[in-house]
Amino acid sequence: MTSRAVDAPATRVPAPQGLTQAEAERRLARHGRNEVSPPRPTPLHRRVLAQLRDPLIMVLLGAALLTIAIGDYPDAVVIGLVIAVNTTVGVAQEVRADRAVAALSALSAPHARVLRDGAAREVPAALVVPGDIVAADADLTEASALLMDESMLTGESEPVDKAADGTVGAGTVVVRGRGTATATATGAASALGRIAALLDGGHEPTPLQRRLASLGRVLAAATIALCVLFFALGLLRGLAPSTMAVTAISLAVAAVPESLPAVVTLALALGARRMAARGALVRRLPAVETLGSVSVLATDKTGTLTEGRMVVQHLWTPAGAADVSGTGYDPRGELTREGRALGPEQLRGFRELLTTAALCNDASLKPPGAAAPDAWTAVGDPMEAALLAAAAKAGCPDPAELHRACPRTAEAPFDSMRKRMTTLHHLPDGNVLVCLKGAPEAVLAPTVLAEPPEALERARRQAAALAAQGFRVLAVAGAERLWQPLPAAGAEQGLRLLGLIAISDPPKEEAAATLAACRAAGITPVLITGDHPATARAIAVRTGLVEDGSEERVLTGPELAASRDADLTAVRVFARTDPQQKLDIVRAWRADGAVTAMTGDGVNDGPALRQADIGVAMGARGTEVARQAADLVLTDDRLATVVAAVEEGRRVYDNIRRFLVYAMAGGAAEILVMLIGPLLGLPLPLRAGQILWINLLTHGLTGVAMGAEPVSPQAMRRPPRPPGQHILAAGVWQRLLVLAAAVTAVSLLAGIAARDLGLPWQSVLFLALLGAQLGVALGLRARLLTRANLFLPASVAGSAALATAALHVPVLQSLLETEPVGWAGVRLACAAALAAFLAARLLRGAFRRKA
Repeated sequence: MTSRAVDAPATRVPAPQGLTQAEAERRLARHGRNEVSPPRPTPLHRRVLAQLRDPLIMVLLGAALLTIAIGDYPDAVVIGLVIAVNTTVGVAQEVRADRAVAALSALSAPHARVLRDGAAREVPAALVVPGDIVAADADLTEASALLMDESMLTGESEPVDKAADGTVGAGTVVVRGRGTATATATGAASALGRIAALLDGGHEPTPLQRRLASLGRVLAAATIALCVLFFALGLLRGLAPSTMAVTAISLAVAAVPESLPAVVTLALALGARRMAARGALVRRLPAVETLGSVSVLATDKTGTLTEGRMVVQHLWTPAGAADVSGTGYDPRGELTREGRALGPEQLRGFRELLTTAALCNDASLKPPGAAAPDAWTAVGDPMEAALLAAAAKAGCPDPAELHRACPRTAEAPFDSMRKRMTTLHHLPDGNVLVCLKGAPEAVLAPTVLAEPPEALERARRQAAALAAQGFRVLAVAGAERLWQPLPAAGAEQGLRLLGLIAISDPPKEEAAATLAACRAAGITPVLITGDHPATARAIAVRTGLVEDGSEERVLTGPELAASRDADLTAVRVFARTDPQQKLDIVRAWRADGAVTAMTGDGVNDGPALRQADIGVAMGARGTEVARQAADLVLTDDRLATVVAAVEEGRRVYDNIRRFLVYAMAGGAAEILVMLIGPLLGLPLPLRAGQILWINLLTHGLTGVAMGAEPVSPQAMRRPPRPPGQHILAAGVWQRLLVLAAAVTAVSLLAGIAARDLGLPWQSVLFLALLGAQLGVALGLRARLLTRANLFLPASVAGSAALATAALHVPVLQSLLETEPVGWAGVRLACAAALAAFLAARLLRGAFRRKA
């Protein structure tokens, strides 16, 4: 939907009866649907053209034209098939990912309750219009104990208290209370829509795409130079121009690793498939490799590092303290002290504390069901649900049983001014039980509690200590009194302090290990959240993102706004940030040369997800804006899946570089054999057809099979590569040249030995050169005897069989101008293959450390 102006406040119709259906339809036609405009689908022909614009594919297209020009139609067909397979796989992966994300979006489409024609009805949120009495971007006209979850919009994990005359935003959720509001902005004009507008559209090339584009340009220039050089040298030796032209073009085709796009595509597709099986949906195929280059992981907090659920973790009473075990809203767990479970006498004070908290409570716990078969869920305020779970762990009576035994007779609900909630309950003996809970500053006061000053001061110090650790702290008080007709608020005096309850959204069990794995791999983790600074720091310490007791600074959004010259790359924890500041942080790291990955789930994360080299969205609890902006969608919302994806990306990049060493060393060896052979008395070492046959067998299935090699054991124990590093840097050029020299030497030695023995030396040289390259393919394996990729040894065996067939099958003999070489010639070729294999194994250690 396009952005449109909304009705001015004076023209809205906030009627108590709501809009009529007819008026709602007119406004829908005028303002459009209440949704962020989805990206226009990319036409198929544009997807195909985008694949064909890759520089290496363009080199292959040129090679195909050359082979057609010399009449080598079989090889032209092979190159064309490589291009077609590469393009088809790339386009199919993009389309499949887009469809999967669309399915996720359909499952998460929200609904809203509106007043239409005087009656409440539920409609798709997309059909809400300005003037509806509902929550879109809206002005509150009525609110009663209204608590809103705004985490998807602001990143703040704790619900926010709302009062009449306030505002609510599209994408926020009511967790407690009730209210009515008049919509003021929908769709692109809402806060959600304005954040989505920060998405600039389009994606920059990934590191792999940039590196392969650079390599493609180099190969294109080298190919033309080699054609001209070899053709000129042949003419100087007096060879026929037509023969030299065909041979020069064959060498040019040999110099280009035409199966590289297929290798890259296969490696990326296999990586994407493995990642999908582990809970990560790749939206763009090159993003698989980019993850392997990530040097900075910017993560949000709620639901990523933390469970996204409130949990009681510590209890304090004037008689002592206790820890509470268990996760989420599951009522299973126990109270412990110094690792030992508390006995019945020790539990007495804590049971009184939690029973009071359970009575002064409007939430409930929903057991596992069909929608969530493995998890208990909260119904109502998440904090109050956490209190119920803790009460069950302490052995308190069931909430329903409590309310039957002590029915509520009056209440004073929580609000932002009083910061406490009080309920009155009728006891069986006719007395009244007063239950109160609230913020420590609102409860630990002489006007509320009948406690000595020193007891109040002790409780305040304890509350401050817990708050400094990032906990949300509640103070609980109670008293039993004779019945009298007082309102609940009138009973908030002379109470007895029962204790303090420390609640948090705890880190996931795997969070610390995941961040440790990041650091071991040379990846810098950075926490960016909209939460409170104390909470952000506490989570950073508990997950090991910063060291406990360190002076690591937590930079807040307001501080960042006030100090534009701050070095953002020196900070590891950011709190109270807004969407634009998240963008600034990502841009600062990229300007510093880092390859960034950004995780997020809220609308406020969308712009930064798009700006990062890799945007990672949460699929289970994420918003549509976040999913559309991301390159990777985590269906399990686990940060560990990102680390697994990084490992997969490094495997892909290692395999691509390993293939380049193999393929380019082989191509260079073929050129060197053709250039040096005549100097050693081998006039025309290889025929054009023989060169193309070697090229087809070595760069075909064998080369493609190298893209499926398993990950190296060292992959996650080395730092990421510099983003500007060439794909053949870090010693790859040197190893490539050494292997090229080794293959050239053993092949020429086999050819010279065959000539001296009176064997058909050209056929022996053909067989030896092909065998040596296949030996290199096996020698470069990181795990020589692994069963993880049987496709590679099978393809090597198949290529060897086809090479032998070229010497014995009459049709191939005639086409390639070969002849049988006998057992002596086969032994020479096998010796060349073994020598090349050993040379590759000697270089493998260095290649594994630096590749």
